[in-house]
Amino acid sequence: MATAGEVLRRSLPEEVGVSNGSSSVSDELHVLAVDDSHVDRKVIERLLKISSCKVTTVDSGTRALQYLGLDGEKKSVGFNDLKVNLIMTDYSMPGMTGYELLKKIKESSAFREIPVVIMSSENILARIDRCLEEGAEEFIVKPVKLSDVKRLKDFIMRGEGEEKGKTKIQKRKMEDDDIFSFSSQLPSSDSEVSSEQQSSTQTSTLYMSKRLKFLKTD
Repeated sequence: MATAGEVLRRSLPEEVGVSNGSSSVSDELHVLAVDDSHVDRKVIERLLKISSCKVTTVDSGTRALQYLGLDGEKKSVGFNDLKVNLIMTDYSMPGMTGYELLKKIKESSAFREIPVVIMSSENILARIDRCLEEGAEEFIVKPVKLSDVKRLKDFIMRGEGEEKGKTKIQKRKMEDDDIFSFSSQLPSSDSEVSSEQQSSTQTSTLYMSKRLKFLKTD
């Protein structure tokens, strides 16, 4: 007899793929990866599998909501069988952006505590700040690296161990070198700063100040 999780997987579009890492432990980290690019999905899937994560890939925000049962038509059938520990989503996608998907997840009482990581090939400071303010755990500039995946996995596994089943997870602390990399993006002289760049600079200052506060909590 098919389990509820198997029924759910069969009901999803063919683009939805479920892959296992090298570990067969039932409580291994399960990541839902959302990206409209087939190549980027394969890259992320490969990195997660190398890190011994279970991976489910979908090609749009709409299909991610369907998988989670947040599309307004289906309930989250089989979610308990396929617990999601982390959601990684591209920011720029047709139909529903990663930011809109983030908002939907954070508005859900059932899924709002799941960490959501936004990925983007564009390093736009205002976009980064908006996603973090909305509840994103972290914003990663593509290409995603194995070190990014390992940091995320270690953080979540450590958080779950410390909380002993509680889903409350603190915001990730950005590494010092990441903060300095953002500061290096700023214009070097006032003559180079347009009104739009000034707004972006203010956002960057706010962003770095906020992340530095997290660094001081350890």
